[in-house]
Amino acid sequence: MASSLPVATIIGSRIIVLSKTQGAKLYKEGFFGKPVNIHKPKDTEVDAPLELSLFEANYLLEQRRISVESGGRAISLEELAKFSRENFRLFDELYAVYKDLREKGYVVRPGMKFGSDFAVYEYGPGIDHAPFVIHVLPSSAEVDPIEIVRAGRLSHTVRKKFILATLDRSRNKVLYFMFMWWKA
Repeated sequence: MASSLPVATIIGSRIIVLSKTQGAKLYKEGFFGKPVNIHKPKDTEVDAPLELSLFEANYLLEQRRISVESGGRAISLEELAKFSRENFRLFDELYAVYKDLREKGYVVRPGMKFGSDFAVYEYGPGIDHAPFVIHVLPSSAEVDPIEIVRAGRLSHTVRKKFILATLDRSRNKVLYFMFMWWKA
């Protein structure tokens, strides 16, 4: 019996849903992925293969919403997680934050253009502007106050709330710290 799940294929270090129909369905159902060669999709109707981030692919596979293959063979969640760790520094910490935000109902997109790890939307790109930018710090990292000020100034410039996220491993919980500018 063939699975009706969308199939994502690992091609090099990228994960692509080659079926335009399946890719469009995933995009429409939660703004997962980025349509290939479409810079800013104007709406949820896309007609292109869909590139998933490592976070999206792991999340969707864990939720049993896709299958992932490599070399024509289906791979497990454990294999995908191992592949992700090999290709993305701090994958586990970033994925924990990504998953927590998705489970809270947010749309989570890459935040590189805002100088952060994630941009977080309440409804989705093209529907609203991302009100938050998230920077993920490993729990063992030392916090440089100058970096906090830089990130806060940048987020203020792009009119976003700056949030630091870290994983509290003892409670297996993501902690969020929001910084806002105010005048004295």
